[in-house]
Formats: sequence, structure tokens, C-alpha cells
Amino acid sequence: MSTELVWPVQVTEWDPSPELKPVGNVVLVVIDLHSDGPRTIDAAGLAIRDDRNERAAELVSAFRAKSAPVVFVHEVHNSTLVDFGRELDNNEEPYAVEGAVGTEIFPGLAPTDDEYTIIKRRHSAFFGTELDIVLRGYHAETIILIGDRTDAAIHYTAVDAHQHDYRIRVISDLVIGSDAELNDAALRAIKYLQRDALISTDAVHDWLDTLPAPQS
Repeated sequence: MSTELVWPVQVTEWDPSPELKPVGNVVLVVIDLHSDGPRTIDAAGLAIRDDRNERAAELVSAFRAKSAPVVFVHEVHNSTLVDFGRELDNNEEPYAVEGAVGTEIFPGLAPTDDEYTIIKRRHSAFFGTELDIVLRGYHAETIILIGDRTDAAIHYTAVDAHQHDYRIRVISDLVIGSDAELNDAALRAIKYLQRDALISTDAVHDWLDTLPAPQS
């Protein structure tokens, strides 16, 4: 009997799927796209962040054009820092403090009046928030995640989405990690949960093109 360790194929082959095949209703969840990048993202990530944000804004516009739901999740902390809990035990400085420069949502990604903005206090967009209630209100089965950071908010939100039995789709070219190694490790961990979890921006635009135009 062989004792060789055999990994699931998604751990060794983790390129994004070339086609989006969602199940049921789809909701785009935009996470922590603040106007100023976190200081925990390295220089290489910050260098591409503005371009990524512009492409994220284009995707949000494409969802709106098809009347497909978009939910914004925004981490914000009180200036007293009382709501950080153990979040700073990893040697990070306080971040996303209410009223601080750069904490606001990136220009071009402001929610419309009929879109939800959910405030979170932890990395996961589900922990202590109404996200699950909102998603169930949309009868969502598949959620698409974009934003910052792959190895923090995106990863932990994806894990909680999996535990809530949602299909996860992370657009791997619309997320940025603390550095390239941590970004890739998080994407591999997410794909370990669901084999179809990683997709590209092009695949999502192609899927949106198949949707009917909204009725006026």
C-alpha cells in the first residue's frame, strides 16, 4: 500500500477557471477597497493597486448595467480603538480608523442609494455583521469576492462563506495580498475549499454579457 501523500488537484493546479458557471443568484461583494492602500501591502502590491481599483470600478459598473446586485463591505474602527479586540496582536498598527485619511471608499466605487454598505470590525465580512441576512435577501447562492487583502479579509470571508454553504468565486486578478507569496498562499487555500473558487475578471465580464438587459 502506497504511503505517498496525494494532494487534491486544486492545491497543485490553481490557475483561475476560464469560465464562470455560477449556481443560482449571484452577488458581487466588494471588500475593503479604501481610497488608500493598507500599510501592510508591500510596494509591488501598492504599485498596481490604482489600476486594480479602476478595473474593479468597471466591473461594478458592469454589474449595475445588468441590474445584478453589488454589496460593499467596509472595515471601519472607532477612534477609541475599543473595537479592535485581538486584531492588533499581529503587530499591525491601527488601521481603517473612522475619519482617518484613506479610510473612505475608493473614488468611483461609492455605493448607490439602493446598494448595501456593511460595516465590519474584523477581517471576515460575515463576523458580527448582517452580510448573511443581506445575501439571503438576494437569494444568493454564489458570491463573487474582490478587494483587499487576499491573505486577510478575502481569505477569512471566503472561509465563512464556505461554512455558510455559499459557492465562492474570487476574482484572482482583482485582489491584492500583503505580498505575492501570501497572496498566492491564500488563493491556494481558498481553492482547496472549492475547486472552482478562482476566476478571472474576463470570465466574469463574459458571463455578464450573457445576461439579458434589464427591463426599463
